[in-house]
Amino acid sequence: MTTNQNTLKFCELIRKRSEENKSAVDILFSSNYYGQVASILRQELDSMVRCIFLLNLPIPERERLIQLTLNGKRWRNSNGSIVTDKSMVDISNNLQGWSNSVYKFGCAFIHLSNFHDYDNNDIFQTLDATERRDIKQFMNNYHNYDLNEELTFDSIKPYLFKVFIKIYDNLNCYISYLEQNEMVI
Repeated sequence: MTTNQNTLKFCELIRKRSEENKSAVDILFSSNYYGQVASILRQELDSMVRCIFLLNLPIPERERLIQLTLNGKRWRNSNGSIVTDKSMVDISNNLQGWSNSVYKFGCAFIHLSNFHDYDNNDIFQTLDATERRDIKQFMNNYHNYDLNEELTFDSIKPYLFKVFIKIYDNLNCYISYLEQNEMVI
């Protein structure tokens, strides 16, 4: 089966957004604008979870949702209900294991919250101990974060660019799967 032209256009759209995000993260990270880096992490993750969600659907349903995107419409399930970020993140989290933590972290920087006062308040203290432990473990597994180090915003600042690149690389892989009409159920 050949890939639908709309799917290819969608993949081009995602790639363009991702490249722009990467350029922005390069600039923002080098300028120490860590809150902005975190919000762009969330945007990149949004693209990735959408791709993963699509890859878990039968191709006709995938193409229908892609058409909705290209027409500027919200995604709706075949029963008419809105496809929520939570439902997409849950599917991605089952595959990736870390998507939910990064998503929640990034959302806190997109929406005005106490996370924007990271210079004065340790934002990780707002998380429960289990979530902090899970984040540390993922940071260790993927980025060699020292498990003996306390998890604070200051302690993860040096890793934010690496986290972005991890999402960016995974996203590019999932875009390729979409272009090849693959599924990852």
